[in-house]
Amino acid sequence: MSDPLGKGPVTVELNHTLAELLARLCVELETDDATGVMSRALGLLEMVQRTKRQGGRLCFVNERGEIADVVF
Repeated sequence: MSDPLGKGPVTVELNHTLAELLARLCVELETDDATGVMSRALGLLEMVQRTKRQGGRLCFVNERGEIADVVF
C-alpha cells in the first residue's frame, strides 16, 4: 500500500489463495467489482472491532436460531 492517509488509490498484492477467495466471493455475489467485495469485507471487520471496543459482541443468527459470534 502506498497511501496510508487514504486520499488516493492504492495497489494491493494478493497471494494465490486470497485471489481465489476473492474470485469465489465475486462469483457468489454475482459481481465483477472486486473492490466492492473487499470493501464490504473490511467494513464487516471494522464493525466487529468497533463493537468489541465498545464492550459488545457481533453475532450471526442462522435459520434455526443458532447464534455464532463473529471472531477475528
